[in-house]
Amino acid sequence: MRKIMKFIVSAILFPALIVSTALLVYLHFFADSDRNLSGEWTASLDMTDQAAVTALGWLQDIEAVSVSMQDMENAMQGLGIEVRLTFEQDARSGGTFRCSVLPESYDACSQAAYEAFASVFRELVAERLRMAGYAGSTDEEAVETLVTETFGMSTVSYLMTCGPQLLPSMEELQSQYDGSGTYQAAGDILTRQFDDGGAVLTRAERYIRKDASLILMGERDDSPVLYTLQQTPKE
Repeated sequence: MRKIMKFIVSAILFPALIVSTALLVYLHFFADSDRNLSGEWTASLDMTDQAAVTALGWLQDIEAVSVSMQDMENAMQGLGIEVRLTFEQDARSGGTFRCSVLPESYDACSQAAYEAFASVFRELVAERLRMAGYAGSTDEEAVETLVTETFGMSTVSYLMTCGPQLLPSMEELQSQYDGSGTYQAAGDILTRQFDDGGAVLTRAERYIRKDASLILMGERDDSPVLYTLQQTPKE
């Protein structure tokens, strides 16, 4: 089981690394030279792969009938959590910043992930019922009724309560992204100093500005893209 999951994760991450490297090379030659990052930037953290892998692992652990990674990915499309990053430049290449994960975006993404998971789960329940010779209806509404009668709650509520945690916790994401402090942009390195109640954490990332897009990467040349932000138009 662990070998299968490692293979699935590797199959997802390796192509992503290739795409990220190609994007980095392209933007290195065509990116804007504008170092003024002032304004509000928004990134959507893609949760599709993590949610799909987690859901698939749980179904395999309970020996559910056959379902593939492709099935899970097809069901869980467009799962994203919004991160907002605001820069206020007060020097030639530096100033202050604020970064936060939007709670309402997290809640909406979690709900969408479990609703997608529930649709796959209902299909598996229907398949198992047919295999067992069940003569009643196995359409989505009938299966939802059976699940509610069996567990005393809807399929979505059952999976939220008894199933796996499909997304990182809000606390985990906040510890990784939330914070405020000062920044400096020198060359292609963005250095942010997070002021956390007296303790200062410094984070350095490579960045590329292309029009209204801001791409952040790890410091190494072969580092994959961490996330891409889009600048919010001024009203």
